Amino acid sequence: VAIISEDDFRHTSNSTYRTASSSLQADQEALLEKLLDCPPPSLQRPEDRYNSTYIIFFSLGIGSLLPWNFFVTAQEYWIFKLSNCSSPATGEEPKDSDILNYFESYLAVASTVPSVLCLALNFLLVNRVPVRVRALASLTIMLAIFMVMTVLVKVDTSSWTHSFFTITIVCMVILSGTSTIFNSSVFGMTGSFPMRNSQALISGGAMGGTLSAVASLVDLAVASDVTDSTLAFFLTADIFLALCIGLYLLLPRLDYARYYMKPVWPTVFSGDEQLPQDAPNPTSLAPGSSDPQTPPLGPILKKTTGLGFCIVYLFFITSLIFPAICTNIESLSRGSGSPWSTKFFVPLTTFLLYNFADLCGRQITAWIQVPGPRSKALPGLALLRTGLVPLFVFCNYQPRRHLRTVLFQSDVYPVLLTSLLGLSNGYLSTLALIYGPKIVPRELAEATGVVMTFYVCLGLVLGSACSALLVHLI
Repeated sequence: VAIISEDDFRHTSNSTYRTASSSLQADQEALLEKLLDCPPPSLQRPEDRYNSTYIIFFSLGIGSLLPWNFFVTAQEYWIFKLSNCSSPATGEEPKDSDILNYFESYLAVASTVPSVLCLALNFLLVNRVPVRVRALASLTIMLAIFMVMTVLVKVDTSSWTHSFFTITIVCMVILSGTSTIFNSSVFGMTGSFPMRNSQALISGGAMGGTLSAVASLVDLAVASDVTDSTLAFFLTADIFLALCIGLYLLLPRLDYARYYMKPVWPTVFSGDEQLPQDAPNPTSLAPGSSDPQTPPLGPILKKTTGLGFCIVYLFFITSLIFPAICTNIESLSRGSGSPWSTKFFVPLTTFLLYNFADLCGRQITAWIQVPGPRSKALPGLALLRTGLVPLFVFCNYQPRRHLRTVLFQSDVYPVLLTSLLGLSNGYLSTLALIYGPKIVPRELAEATGVVMTFYVCLGLVLGSACSALLVHLI
């Protein structure tokens, strides 16, 4: 088992690889062999004092996805708002039942489509708009949008439900698009840092999901007024977004962060060193170039095809199962009427357990990175997760129309399977994601981060589409 600490990157400030002589050894050492082995004294790397940079990237990961997670998981709030009621339900069917019944579908479309479009836009802007501008503008817009939604929590919208629905969808479109630009931009920026910083950003996103799941459980257990609890959650997201703006402004003030954010091509390479054949022209792609251009997509796709397949397939299997299959697995003791089997089984065994296991998987990559980026074991493990699909199907999924048999007659099985699903997704997907920007020249690291994010979106879209078909087959 190869355990890689940040000290292994002491003499590393560029992410271009040498040609490997031994495939087995190169697989484990690929992330350590760089063209810059002995930098001059002026380029010696400062220490990350108190792990400040790591904490900042982890916090940025939380803040970037926490608002989106709160937005999506506030089911009781949306039911209350879109039922055209400002008081408890009277038992009559709401006038806007069509909006209410298909709200999650509308929300999914409003979330997915802008993400794909904004990824393409962000790729075009990589060399045209500085990452600082894109990141701060995205955070500011996200904060403004969420503040609007926070204000609307306490506004009586019962007389204009359709307008509220339209505002909500528009806010989701903007929030999803700007969140995608921010995540892909910052993730691309971490490609110039040691891998632990990319891992911190990804783990922070999982922590955001875990916090939202915990908040949902607390709301379910103790809240008496859905608007009060939602207001508390939305205000928390507002505070986190404001904190993210402050942390991002602080980042360039840290010596450690400045070291990795500075341009290195003109300084690093001498005339005796050879660039990879597909490396960009340092002059044309250097930060601050007077001739900005779209990053070359061909070399990036060529380098990341294997990792891209792993990412797409990992998220395809995950979104095929979670949440469509997971949320319909019922406790076998549901007939007892206990709170565990009726009220808390799905929130605990699906949302909280999956997000926590996903977080643990992502955090493990901070200390262990195996298999390596060129190993055939990585796509093999991704393909092996296909076996989780029938295992989940033969748990107590309800209702069942075609496959009547339930093989796993215990509530322990969905708990174990959900843990395995989250842990494997977190670990393997994080490995593939953090490897991506490291196997290309540094000048393409940010653009590669955008491409890796596109692989994630592609896997999620394919898995979500196929999950609808799978549900009809059970």
